[in-house]
Amino acid sequence: MAIAKAERLMNLALCLLGTRRPLSKRELRESIEAYVEAFGPGQGAAGSDDSFNRMFERDKDDLRELGLVIETVESIDGEVGYLARRDSNRLPPITLDAEEAAALGLAAKVWQQARLAGAASGALQKLRAAGLPEDVDPYGAHSALEPRIPVHEAAFEPLMLACRDRRPVVFDYRKSNAAHPEQRHVEPWALECWRGHWYLAGFDRERGAERVFRLSRITGKVRSRGGRYTAPVPDVVTVRETVASWAGETADRSARIRLRSGAGYPLRAKATAVRERGDGWDELEIPYGHGLDAWLVEFGPDVVVLDPAELRADVMDRLRAVAKG
Repeated sequence: MAIAKAERLMNLALCLLGTRRPLSKRELRESIEAYVEAFGPGQGAAGSDDSFNRMFERDKDDLRELGLVIETVESIDGEVGYLARRDSNRLPPITLDAEEAAALGLAAKVWQQARLAGAASGALQKLRAAGLPEDVDPYGAHSALEPRIPVHEAAFEPLMLACRDRRPVVFDYRKSNAAHPEQRHVEPWALECWRGHWYLAGFDRERGAERVFRLSRITGKVRSRGGRYTAPVPDVVTVRETVASWAGETADRSARIRLRSGAGYPLRAKATAVRERGDGWDELEIPYGHGLDAWLVEFGPDVVVLDPAELRADVMDRLRAVAKG
């Protein structure tokens, strides 16, 4: 459906840009294949004409929202026609200095491991054709920098498109402390990368609250669903703060753990206080935020949670789930 509409809008835009005189609704209806297939050429039944008029008005409004300047012209005999003059829809010359071109080149390099690589490369080629100076190499500048955002999860692309198009999705998700995945109905907001892992922030319809999902725990295919969002989408800053909180990057209190001597250097780097016990173990105070239990499990038998009790219980639940497979 989305492809059919995009093709129809493209054909309408080409007709309006290619004509030297205003075209009436009747002429556009007879010229664009999608209109002919849906409503037939020329005047039809009253219901067919009404449906065409509604579709045409929506298509015209969509093109105007995309930036196309469409003029409405009334002829001497009172017939209304439409056209899009090329001089009114021509972009100004593109001028980029070396620093701006380098920034675009770095942005393109970021996505070399994802399917966006082709689109990024194509965009730079179009800029070159539009007047980017030949002596500026957007790929070569600052070559010492090699940014990468790894995208290995199959769920990344369908979720990225769902976030862009504001489409609800359904997928099976396995929590870290669960043996089997559960189906989740989500209104996706944004994707964020933290600590080398991708997370989806969105509204979980069944739980009636915002949630964050780690893409590596999504099993099976991401399936799109029709309908509108039922919850308001927060601004970008709020989404990023939510992802940071659920990924364990923020903390509002402290936890006390026992850590085997010589182990757990990432935990030691986060610690606000360290006390040597002298029995092969050290006692640490570390910031306690959402996601800390999942991080502590990664250190296995080298970590023992002393308090708070809720964190200790969460770590034990995760370890039991791992033991069950």
